[in-house]
Amino acid sequence: MRGLQWFNALSAGATPVEGLPDSLKVADGVLGEQAVRFIAVVTDANNRFPRARNGEVGLLEGWGLAKAVDEAIEKGDKRPLIAIVDVPSQAYGRREEALGIHQALAAAADSYARARLAGHPVIALLVGKAMSGAFLAHGYQANRLIALRDPGVMVHAMGKASAARVTLRSVEELEALAASVPPMAYDIDSYASLGLLWETLSVSQIEQPTPDDVVRVSDCLVQAIKDVAQPDLKGRLGATNRAASSHVRQLLREQW
Repeated sequence: MRGLQWFNALSAGATPVEGLPDSLKVADGVLGEQAVRFIAVVTDANNRFPRARNGEVGLLEGWGLAKAVDEAIEKGDKRPLIAIVDVPSQAYGRREEALGIHQALAAAADSYARARLAGHPVIALLVGKAMSGAFLAHGYQANRLIALRDPGVMVHAMGKASAARVTLRSVEELEALAASVPPMAYDIDSYASLGLLWETLSVSQIEQPTPDDVVRVSDCLVQAIKDVAQPDLKGRLGATNRAASSHVRQLLREQW
């Protein structure tokens, strides 16, 4: 419910956008003096796809996100997009695979990327889990990533239980490995060491944000919008733990 709580808090007084799945919350409002569009994926106990009832990003959500972002682009005012992220995973299921969840999530990521390249500042606020394909579809294309400091805010390709199975380890062994290998870790400090976060913030009540929490986060979002000067993502490669990535890119430029 974190995504919904923060969406409601940040978009208070905003105009809801209709015609989208119940698992999506979208509203046009004002942040500072800037017109913005708030976007969040939320739980929907009545979702027609059972695998997408707990905040997962599935078929309806992927295409819905693409529609919400494309409509913002069509407005022509380059309004910032605020992606509020609390997504446990993409929706895993036979129907999802058969009906092309890869295309739905790709459509969402593509829309966010096109919005960014068209001059819309895209800011992602991580208030809960940001996992696997769900995060790639909703949030990862942002110019600036902001994370709230809390053990419940986690970023990874998959949940701990799944990662343990894939790597033939117990969850405890996986956590021990992650302590020395930042890309394997789930905590925000490890993720920040990869150079992907623009800012991390502490709040007093992450589950039920207070008025002071909302003001603090809103101010940070405003500063992030102002900080966006270029539509690319080059700023993500400056961290020490991304040195190899930067070196590979340098060699590619030199040789190609």
